[in-house]
Amino acid sequence: MLMNPFTRRAESHLLAVSMTGVKMGDRVVFVGCAHGGRLAAIAAKVGLSGRAVAVVPNDRAAALTSKGAEQAGVLVEIEVAAPTALPIDDNAIDLAVVDDTAGLLAMMPPADRGAAIRELVRVLRPGGRAILVGAGPVSGLARLVTRAPAGASLTASGDVNSVLAANGFSIVRTLAEREGLVFVEGIKPRA
Repeated sequence: MLMNPFTRRAESHLLAVSMTGVKMGDRVVFVGCAHGGRLAAIAAKVGLSGRAVAVVPNDRAAALTSKGAEQAGVLVEIEVAAPTALPIDDNAIDLAVVDDTAGLLAMMPPADRGAAIRELVRVLRPGGRAILVGAGPVSGLARLVTRAPAGASLTASGDVNSVLAANGFSIVRTLAEREGLVFVEGIKPRA
C-alpha cells in the first residue's frame, strides 16, 4: 500500500502527546488553547482517574474549547481566567501545558510573563513539569505544503528558557523542535 505524504496522519497530535509525557491519572492544566485538537489529544490520556483543566481568557474561547472537548469525547473542566491568576489550588497539578503557538507569552508585557510563569510554579506539585509548546520553523518538504506559524512565539526564540529559569523552575531544557513546533520543559524544584 502506498502512503500519500500529503494526507494528514490519523494521529496528528501524537508528537504533542509524546512530548508532554502525560499518563493516566495525571492532573493537567492547559493555559492558552490555540489548538483544540492538541488539547483534546492530551486530555484524553488522563482518563477518568485524572483531571484536565483548560484556563482560557474569555467566554468565546471557553465555548470553542468546550465544543472541541465534546467532539473528541473527553472531559475537560474549563475556567475563564488570566494566565497570571490561575484558579487552581497550590501544588494541585502534575503537568502544565502552555500553548504558545499563537504567541500567548510573546504578546504579554515582561512583568505579566514572569507572573504567569510564577503561577505555573505555584499550581504545580513539587517535581511537577511545565511543557511550553511554541510555533517553530518548518523544515524539509513540510515547509512547501504547510502554512507558516501564525504569530511570534517566545518559545521558538529560546528566550522562554531564561524566563522559566528566572521565575522558579530548576531544570529548563528544550526537548525538541519538530513538525513546526518547539517543546520546552521546566521542572519545579522538589524542595
